[in-house]
Amino acid sequence: MQSDDVTALGCKTGNMVRIRGGVFGMGSDRHYPEEAPVSQVEVNGFFIDRLPVTNRQFAAFVAATGYRTVAERGLDPSAFPGVAPDRLKAGSMMFQPPRGPVDLRDVTNWWVWKQGAYWRHPEGRGSSVAARLDHPVVHVAFEDAEAYASWSGKTLPTEAEWEFAARGALDRMEYAWGDDFTPNGVRMAHTWEGEFPWKNLRSPGLQRTSPVGSYPPNGYGLFDMIGNVWEWTTDWYADNHRSRVESPCCGSDRPHGGSIDESYDLAQPTVQIPRKVVKGGSFLCAPSYCRRYRPAARHAQMIDTGMSHVGFRCVFRAPSKQEESGK
Repeated sequence: MQSDDVTALGCKTGNMVRIRGGVFGMGSDRHYPEEAPVSQVEVNGFFIDRLPVTNRQFAAFVAATGYRTVAERGLDPSAFPGVAPDRLKAGSMMFQPPRGPVDLRDVTNWWVWKQGAYWRHPEGRGSSVAARLDHPVVHVAFEDAEAYASWSGKTLPTEAEWEFAARGALDRMEYAWGDDFTPNGVRMAHTWEGEFPWKNLRSPGLQRTSPVGSYPPNGYGLFDMIGNVWEWTTDWYADNHRSRVESPCCGSDRPHGGSIDESYDLAQPTVQIPRKVVKGGSFLCAPSYCRRYRPAARHAQMIDTGMSHVGFRCVFRAPSKQEESGK
């Protein structure tokens, strides 16, 4: 399992890293139940973006195509029966820290629906990404990420590809850099510092996202695989990894997660929006609340919802020699 910088395929892979395929232990039996059981899975080789897609890159896509994100269009009333019309106007979910300690069981204490919030105005009207062009783009729904990937001649990673790349050849270790969260006292990722969700010890300009590449890369030379923003994958969310195990002895060959039917949130039966897997954790992950700053960690995200801590990166799968020859 090795990684090489490859530019011979032209601009499509110019800022990507080549990940050679292999077998690895996907998931964890030591943390959250949705990460279990550990499964031996295999992935083919692929290229992956060295960095998350930035506001600068997304702005170039919008300028070239005129694309409007889901957060700019408003929500479909038929998908949200009983929701007040003013809650369906264009906007997105935004982190808003409370003034003091709150009940951590209720996420509405720090998440709000913000009208006018989208990738260009991440905290709503009056905010701007002008000083954050090299921060990861946020407030992108799944179809927004897919649209960008298609425009760039790439696609989004599967969960298995993403986790394989994030581990950087450190199979079954806790973090993308080893088993110590802060080796020699060094912070390796942009995660929460302070008492979540109200006391943020970061400097004012870094209390949300940080510029991409601000922290050390993993063993494959990939930056920000952990922390900063969650990243979309193409897998439908399932409550555990059992659906991906095809053979107890041999593991699963290039798994693709659960089904769309099992991705719905049973806690919200009236909201029939399927969910994809997002990976990597974000600037909101904290030891006291969300220890999902690990390659094995996973979370469910409704495909129509952008949030202020969700972004993405792309992959490119070069055709095999057999495919190129038509065999």
